[in-house]
Amino acid sequence: MPPLQERNMPFHSYMDIALAEAHAAAARGEVPVGAVIAGADGVIAQAGNRTRELNDPTAHAEMLVIRAACAALGQERLTGYDLYVTLEPCPMCAAAISNARIARLYYGAGDPKSGGVAQGPRVFAHPQCHHRPEVYDGIAAQAAEQLLIDFFVARR
Repeated sequence: MPPLQERNMPFHSYMDIALAEAHAAAARGEVPVGAVIAGADGVIAQAGNRTRELNDPTAHAEMLVIRAACAALGQERLTGYDLYVTLEPCPMCAAAISNARIARLYYGAGDPKSGGVAQGPRVFAHPQCHHRPEVYDGIAAQAAEQLLIDFFVARR
């Protein structure tokens, strides 16, 4: 499916909601990452990290929002939907994004330590990757980066 601009629809970023989810995650003591899945009808699901709260290493914002969107839509794939996330997805989340067939990935801050899209293993560039979403980086990157910096400085 072509980007919204090519479908004669105005582009609307949902990164503000993802940032709000990241702030909520930080308030819970979680690494501040937030995510939103949206389609033509708007937001389908939103989530923030909950790995500590749920004692679940897979409870990254992206994993939680993909699960919630699939449940809300009653389907296992999110073809035609967009994912907004405040931090570059890790390899686990990038693989889930591919498996969910998400159309477009918009992310804020790059993650040189644990990223899996533009850094590290570059999951979508791997020959065994079955689906490659369109990727747009740097969306509200400064706000996302500052939130992460402030969170980790407060813990040192």
